[in-house]
Order: sequence, then C-alpha cells, then structure tokens
Amino acid sequence: MSSQTLALQTDGGLLRRLSSLLYRKSTLYLALLLIPPLLWFGAIYLGSLLTLLWQGFYTFDDFSMTVTPDLTLGNFKALFQAANFDIILRTLTMAVAVSVASAALAFPIAYYMARYTSGKTKAFFYIAVMLPMWASYIVKAYAWTLLLAKGGVAMWFVQVLHLQPVLEFLLGIPGIGGNTLSTSHLGRFLVFVYIWLPFMILPIQASLERLPPSLLQASADLGAHPAQTFLQVILPLSVPGIAAGSIFTFSLTLGDFIVPQLVGPPGYFIGSMVYAQQGAIGNMPMAAAFTLVPIVLIAIYLSIVKRLGAFDAL
Repeated sequence: MSSQTLALQTDGGLLRRLSSLLYRKSTLYLALLLIPPLLWFGAIYLGSLLTLLWQGFYTFDDFSMTVTPDLTLGNFKALFQAANFDIILRTLTMAVAVSVASAALAFPIAYYMARYTSGKTKAFFYIAVMLPMWASYIVKAYAWTLLLAKGGVAMWFVQVLHLQPVLEFLLGIPGIGGNTLSTSHLGRFLVFVYIWLPFMILPIQASLERLPPSLLQASADLGAHPAQTFLQVILPLSVPGIAAGSIFTFSLTLGDFIVPQLVGPPGYFIGSMVYAQQGAIGNMPMAAAFTLVPIVLIAIYLSIVKRLGAFDAL
C-alpha cells in the first residue's frame, strides 16, 4: 500500500471522526457556526458603536474647534436644552405619526392581498408593493420634491379639488397658493409614509395569511356580524404584524436625515443633527450624544412591541 493511499485513508478517518463528534455534540457544531459571525458583529458593529458612544463623553473646544479627551457629561446634559429637546420631540412625533398612518393605509391593502388574491393576482400585488423598494431612495426623495413643489402634481390636485382652505387649516399657512407642500411638515410626512409603506404592508399581510379560515367560519357560525368578526377576531390577531411593521417605520423615520433636508421647513431632525454636528461643525462628541437618543428610543419601543408579539410576526 502506497504512502499516498495511507494518507487518504487517514484523512478520511479524521473527517469521519470529526463529523461523528459534531453530530454527537450539536452544541459544539452550533458554536462553530456562530462564533465567526458573532466575532465579526461584535468587533465591527458593536465595537464601532461603543467607540462612537464613548466619544460622547469627550469635550469639544468651541474656540479651537477641536475635540479633547477630557471626560464630561455636558454633551448628554445639552440634549435636554430647549432647542435640542425640541429636535428630539419633533423627530419622535413624526416617527409615531408615520407609523400610525402607514398602518392605517397598509391594513386594507394587506387584508385584500391575504384574503382575496391568489396566483398571478397575488404575485402582481407583491411586485406592486415591492417595486418602489427597487428604486433608489435618493431618487424617490428628489422625485417627491418635484411632486410637492409649486406647479407639481400634488399642488395641481389641491387646486383642482379646491383643497386650499383645508391645507391652510392643516398647515397653518394662509394663502397656500403661494406656498408649496414641499416646504411643509405635511409634505415631509407624506414622503415618509410613501417610502416606508411597503415595510408595513408585508408584515401585516404575512400575519393575516396565518389566520386560520376556520376562525372566521366559527365566528360567522356563532352569529357574529362581519364588523364584529373584524374587530374581535381579525384585528386582534393581526396586531403582531402591525407591531412588526411599525418597528421598521418607526426606527427608519427616527434615524433618517435625507428627507428632512430635502422636504419640509427648515428644522433639524435627530439624523440631520448628527450629520450636521459631525460634518459641518466637527463636534463629534455632540453628534455621539445625539446618536444615543434613537438607540434609547428604539430600545424602549422594541420592549413595548415585543409584548404585542411583534418578534413572532417577523
């Protein structure tokens, strides 16, 4: 028997013993699979995030425009100043409003997809929902600035439908004909809802797909009206899907900095404040302090939606 044959047999025996060991020790097999991505996640993502947050304790010298490693809590205390706290409240209000509006618009679409479509029709709806996600985010944002601008399609509909008084009331701007939706909070809100709507439709549709038809039949057999079935059976069981979709709409709105710069009146959001502090001013400690705000808000939000079963619907 040649040495090459012996080497092949030895290698085969080692592989068999190793495979047998991994088969018996499933925990070891799982650890070997997870350790590389966890190390990457911990070193690249968590490591860089913790480094950024640590810089929030550094000091920014307004005179020399430089960052010094002198530790201070002043950056985090500055978050509660009137101007900065207003930015946080403005961003949080927009994130909640976008999530609520997205859920209201997404539910009828998702319900129709889940209960009344099949085959090619369902495939068409899937493509229609996901098609906007294939376009560039920047392109969509810039396109909406044109739609909402004076002379754009949105303002044309406002004039044709004689909605100027309604918009004047909603926006608090007299003489809306001389203004545009692209410079209002309503326009910014519409852009956010349009961009994040698919992220709400798909989780709700998935949760409605899992509803057993027997529940609806049992509700009808027990004498419930369609409205009662919807309010007492369908809607409560679809809450996990709504909560799951709201994770995307809430967190994405909370950290966005492009739409607030392109659409709406002047005024910082959390994302644009981080961008401005880090880029234009060079105040990295203050930018790091602002970065902590969405992390805390999203952690609180996740703890709330977890109780609603959002993670089970993802």
